[in-house]
Amino acid sequence: MKVQLLLFFVITLSIQTFGQQIKGRVFNEFNEPLENVYVINTNNNVHTHTDENGNFALEKVAINHRIQLSILGYAKKEFILQEQNIKNGITIVLETKIFQLEELVLRQEINAMQTISKVDLKVNPVNNSQEILRKVPGLFIGQHAGGGKAEQIFLRGFDIDHGTDIALSVDGMPINMVSHAHGQGYSDLHFVIPETIQKIDFGKGPYNANQGDFNTAGYVDFSTKTAIHKNTISVGFGDFNSMRTLGMFNLLENKKNENAYVALEYIATDGAFESPQNFNRLNIFGKYSTFLNGKERVTFTASHFTSSWDASGQIPEREVKNGNITRFGTIDDTEGGFTSRTNLNVQLNKTLANESLLKTNVFYSKYNFELYSNFTFFLDDAVNGDQIKQFENRDVFGMNAKIINQKKYGNIEAKFTKGVGLRYDLINDNELSHTKNRSEVLNSIQLGNVKQTNMYAFFNSEFEIGKFKIAPALRVDYFKFLYNDALNTTYETLTKTKAIVNPKLNFLYSQNDNLQWFLKSGIGFHSNDTRVVLQQNADKVLPRAYGVDFGNIWKPFPNLVLNTAAWYLLSEEEFVYVGDAGIVEPSGKSERFGLDVGIRYQFTDWLYLDTDATLTKARSLENVSGEDYIPLAPKFTLAGGLSFNNLGNFSGGIRYRFIDDRPANEDNSIIADGYFVSDFNINYKMKDITFGIAVENIFDVAWNETQFATESRLQNEVNAVEEIHFTPGTPFFAKATISYNF
Repeated sequence: MKVQLLLFFVITLSIQTFGQQIKGRVFNEFNEPLENVYVINTNNNVHTHTDENGNFALEKVAINHRIQLSILGYAKKEFILQEQNIKNGITIVLETKIFQLEELVLRQEINAMQTISKVDLKVNPVNNSQEILRKVPGLFIGQHAGGGKAEQIFLRGFDIDHGTDIALSVDGMPINMVSHAHGQGYSDLHFVIPETIQKIDFGKGPYNANQGDFNTAGYVDFSTKTAIHKNTISVGFGDFNSMRTLGMFNLLENKKNENAYVALEYIATDGAFESPQNFNRLNIFGKYSTFLNGKERVTFTASHFTSSWDASGQIPEREVKNGNITRFGTIDDTEGGFTSRTNLNVQLNKTLANESLLKTNVFYSKYNFELYSNFTFFLDDAVNGDQIKQFENRDVFGMNAKIINQKKYGNIEAKFTKGVGLRYDLINDNELSHTKNRSEVLNSIQLGNVKQTNMYAFFNSEFEIGKFKIAPALRVDYFKFLYNDALNTTYETLTKTKAIVNPKLNFLYSQNDNLQWFLKSGIGFHSNDTRVVLQQNADKVLPRAYGVDFGNIWKPFPNLVLNTAAWYLLSEEEFVYVGDAGIVEPSGKSERFGLDVGIRYQFTDWLYLDTDATLTKARSLENVSGEDYIPLAPKFTLAGGLSFNNLGNFSGGIRYRFIDDRPANEDNSIIADGYFVSDFNINYKMKDITFGIAVENIFDVAWNETQFATESRLQNEVNAVEEIHFTPGTPFFAKATISYNF
């Protein structure tokens, strides 16, 4: 009997010691849930992280155990576990504090690079739409159509054009436009108001199963704020008749579980060009979120964006050299366009009965686009010129859903993510026409309606075994392409379907608190334009890209973080529809390999340094040596800056970006010149009022923001000339801003 009682006592004590669980939620002082907070039982080192709703469940706890919570940017908190905590759960509020890089513990981070990006965004906030993408280390952009067209993007040796090889999204809603009138993957981010951005999630290479079409060079996913804490009114004026007005208003100030705000932005400028851009943009954005039953977050987002502009186009180098025009002159100033986008998005984050997390969203976008360009002047039409019109009217419907759950198999912690999704694009009057003076259609080159469907499913797993994390994953995509050619006298629906399966396998090794190693591998793809797939019977409907990354994140000193990655990417075919000319330019297989290096150093509480460099070699595999250069592929890029915050009432910084000379054509006989440009900003806060001055191109460097090797002919020329055609970068430009927070 004594033995039985002793055995019962031991079993009961063991259950009490090792079999209990504590559930809780973590918020900031504004009652917003905090994600990825590191929660650890210091008595046995069992740990977990909070999910997107701030929830956590910590196993193997007992009364009087010490629980510690920490996340960069917030004060660490500890508490001694009491019996009522285990029975009823616990709610914890963390207080914000100044970012301290020395507090970063790599071993505790789910994704250390995302944490570093969060620090970058905090110490150097985004203040204009172009800066949004520049927040991704190693990513460069260029504008060449009066400020209204989407930026040209460069990353890891890719001239991504406007989005052919990078997947972009906002709050789970895709930005890339398939079968776009101007080019495949066209991505216009101008509907995003910079001050509404909460988080930037990015990854380089095709290694993430939750990313599909266009995820070859990488992906960027923006998350907007669920709440604002103060109202803001801001007005700014600058050179070239530039102005920007911003208003952000909290609509539910005293609601505990509800948040709502609206943001309004208006921008106008003539630009530095001799022919005014007459650019204007209006953005309105509203977001409402609430918690149902305390655990289910529902978010409703609505936004509208409209923009119009004139453009001076890309000008030929020869006309500037011979003095006929200045760098800011024009050959054809009738270029320009109009675009608009309306978005509706509903998001649900719900904790299920088995503690799994359901994340889903349903979205709709109404999109319009009209662009007039003239790249070759009088090459094809010596009388009327070569102006083209690109137009489309589009509806996009879609949804995404994924379930995340965690399990434990002995000492192995596992995390499983299962996801499905759908996207349907209905594109009416997808048009390419030869026009004159933006008013007369001379010839219809292409006109038709596109219907494209993409359904997908993926499964991602993560197994944490001691210091190792292994993450195998698999993704399946299904496409259906439909096209009706309006120029065909006989009605016909062209159709094709295609499916693709892509595996991923990633490894992470946390050697110690200050050193992580990673090895990533995976296959991605980008889809082809529907018109190319169906009208020209393309061989490569969904060309793949095979990638591998090997590198580390190292913190050799408390205030210094270094990240390096050696990488390789093989593309089956850079087979891209060129909307500018209405043709296909297959360039066959290509390969790129290179090295990424990043440095973050915090000198003091208020002074922070960041810089990122990328060295790349990009070559075509189907051309002979010497003629295998990939036009406009960057060879070396460098970007970074020095930021200061909370220096008394002052904040600001200096930023720089450098891109090396690079080939503009296949045999490297035409060179696209590199540049080094620096910007500066300083702000002074006086109670609720902030005064700011920002200067772009502080050294007034003459630089080309975008440039292409183009064959063109002027009206007075007999023969065509192939040379650099460029859009000049902004000269010295100053603007002053005053903001009032209340």
